Amino acid sequence: MMIWKTRRRSLNLTDHGVVMGILNATPDSFSDGGKYDAGIPAIEHALQMVADGAGIIDIGGESTRPGAPAVSAEEEVARVVPLISALRERSDVFISIDTSKASVARAALEAGADIVNDVTGLTGPDSGRAMAEVCARYGAGVVVMHMQGTPKTMQSEPNYRMSGGVIAAVQAFFEERLATLSAQGIDPDCLCFDPGIGFGKTLVHNLALIRHLGAMQELIQPNRPMLLGVSRKSFLGSLTGEADPAKRDVSTAVVTALACREGIRLHRVHDVSANVQAMRLAESIDP
Repeated sequence: MMIWKTRRRSLNLTDHGVVMGILNATPDSFSDGGKYDAGIPAIEHALQMVADGAGIIDIGGESTRPGAPAVSAEEEVARVVPLISALRERSDVFISIDTSKASVARAALEAGADIVNDVTGLTGPDSGRAMAEVCARYGAGVVVMHMQGTPKTMQSEPNYRMSGGVIAAVQAFFEERLATLSAQGIDPDCLCFDPGIGFGKTLVHNLALIRHLGAMQELIQPNRPMLLGVSRKSFLGSLTGEADPAKRDVSTAVVTALACREGIRLHRVHDVSANVQAMRLAESIDP
């Protein structure tokens, strides 16, 4: 069985996947910056994603697009906590906080979040052991993502020169994080891993990771889930010629379906409806 424990309850991912809907409470995210960054429109969008089949809503208050500037913890809390509180009042959906700051994670969990999604894999300057302590104390589900560099520098000539290249580097990172975070008090059943597509990776790196998702999933023991986040990303535009991120939802859904066939159970996306359909279709066809 594949069970992902979170703060309030667990997700059973043994037979069926779950779509995580993206809610960016930011003015500068690459695809939908400024569209849902305040009040009622954001909550209504979140509820629509739930109606469309999202099992998790991932709320972020700081853009992680390439070259994105940093945001203070105070500003991030001001952006996300009111949304988390309002959504929790109106829905029992799992809520994830997309942050790499321990203080923001703590405030979000207090407001009703279940999961912490950290793009630094709990290695950042405002994350690290402090983030591990927060996650352990609250029993939060944790998404541990691999990223080379920082959002500001990650796409500046990324390279993986170790034997085995990007696959070996990401796998080694997962293994180290699983051991370290477990030793720091996080229940291994609360951990989920994300290869970080587009985060310090070239097109070649991204494609290599996607081709090896199934093998990587099988190597993460004890039977930890992987989350895939490819939604509207630039590598899709490179492959399809579509320059507008908002028009990459079809290609996103194709990757979701392919990844489902490889056993990937969690998919972080903008267009929930299309990806839920793609996921359920892939699960129905899979023998």
